[in-house]
Amino acid sequence: MKQGIARFFCLIFAVSIFSWPFANQALAAPPWPEMPGIKADGGILIDMASGTVLYEKNADQPYYPASITKILTALIIIERCNLEDMVTFSNHAVNDVESGSSNMGALPGDQLTVRDCLYGLMLASANECANALAEHCSGSIEAFADVMNQKAAELGCTGSNFANPSGLNNENHYVTARDMALITKAAIENPVFLEIDGSLYWKHAPIKRYPDPEDPHNTVYAHHGMLKKNNANYYAGAFAGKTGYTSLAGNTLVTCAQKNDMTLICVVLNGHQTHYQDTKALFDFGFRNFNSVQVSDYNSAYTSIQNDMTIAGITASPISTLSMDEDCYIILPQSASFNDIETTLDYQLDSSAPVGSIAKISYAYAGHLVGSSHLMIQSSKNSLAKMEAAAADLTRAETVGIPEPTTKALETTFEDEPQEIPQAPAPLSLSSDPSESLAQEEEGSRLNISSAVWVAFALTILFAAGITTVVVMKIHIQRKTEAEVYLLRERRKKRLNDIGLTTAEFDLVIQERKRSSYQAERNRRHSARKSPR
Repeated sequence: MKQGIARFFCLIFAVSIFSWPFANQALAAPPWPEMPGIKADGGILIDMASGTVLYEKNADQPYYPASITKILTALIIIERCNLEDMVTFSNHAVNDVESGSSNMGALPGDQLTVRDCLYGLMLASANECANALAEHCSGSIEAFADVMNQKAAELGCTGSNFANPSGLNNENHYVTARDMALITKAAIENPVFLEIDGSLYWKHAPIKRYPDPEDPHNTVYAHHGMLKKNNANYYAGAFAGKTGYTSLAGNTLVTCAQKNDMTLICVVLNGHQTHYQDTKALFDFGFRNFNSVQVSDYNSAYTSIQNDMTIAGITASPISTLSMDEDCYIILPQSASFNDIETTLDYQLDSSAPVGSIAKISYAYAGHLVGSSHLMIQSSKNSLAKMEAAAADLTRAETVGIPEPTTKALETTFEDEPQEIPQAPAPLSLSSDPSESLAQEEEGSRLNISSAVWVAFALTILFAAGITTVVVMKIHIQRKTEAEVYLLRERRKKRLNDIGLTTAEFDLVIQERKRSSYQAERNRRHSARKSPR
């Protein structure tokens, strides 16, 4: 019997030792998905909502972009020009292009609207349209190139340089895959760009070469095969993009696709006739292995701070207007849990931070940045006044200790003087004997005095009971409120500890923000008084 028990425990121990590595493996966070790679020299796949990089290859290596340059050109024209203005094609615009490069057949002196030229630019990849639009917008191609570089810098591009609006060969014209993804992200956030770039064809006004309005040459067609259902390279969900090719750039391709509540942007540079296959492989990898997650559905570590700042309707902190970006999305591997996310806070904010931000929250998974959001104080004309009122409330609450009890009406009821109860008149006596009547009156007086004493005694008992009830309720409310104050302040400390900040440090941040807001408001009012009416 003893040997059997010993063998049983030995078996249990052996099974535990054997299964321990597998238990640890099961509890570990799933690794970041990987794919074999692409054949193009450079490329990147990013999630539009979060900016998360799902795959990259030589993403910061400069390459010649060819005609995907026109994405930036179109975005600038849409932002700066009236689409119904007329564009005149100059001799330089028409002839300063490489022989055999894409065009729509315009001649010097032709006039088309900015809208017609944009469709020619994005669908037919017409290089004379790129030149004409640049001259129309900035006066010259060189001046427009300066605008392109300025816009690229505003979008966060750091490794690119643009020398012309078309992407034709130029040793000073290059782009990185990462920068091109940033440019494309900004472009598809513009609804006019999406409308133009997502079209499959467009019929523009007649030009000199094709004066007949019904001439089929006046219709331009999209070149991007992944957008066209009758094309062998069609990809379900693809909705925008741009093709490119020159002898130096090789095949370049930008494509945007949407599936499973995710929008992915893919850039392929210096492809070797495999740009469509590389793009399809990247999209399949992204849509099969990742999910888009709205942070506010899972993460309450920061938004819960706001709930800890009020007690029984009284503000307990000057940061009661703290909130988090509701539209923040992050990307996670399909099998990953939100609990595996690592968060960090940065209080050094750049100019792109939303108004009212006090910190940036960055989310990381397995060493990959998967998204970010901002902690914000409600931004409105009265935000400063609200914060100052909240601070005053906090001071009052801490000085008094507890809010006014809600039993004032009850106290008033019991503290009011009791109403005198009117006595009924004595009944008329039917006796004719005066002494008998007097005896009856004396007896009635004694009864009335006795009744009054009992009524007064009963009212005294009720009054005492009421006072006792009020006192007990006040003590109960005070103790309950003090317990709530303690628990909520402890919760606040825990929340702040979760984000790596002490209460004192956070209060310093808030005070600094308040001083900055107050000074900005004073400066604004001072400027308003000085400005002429």
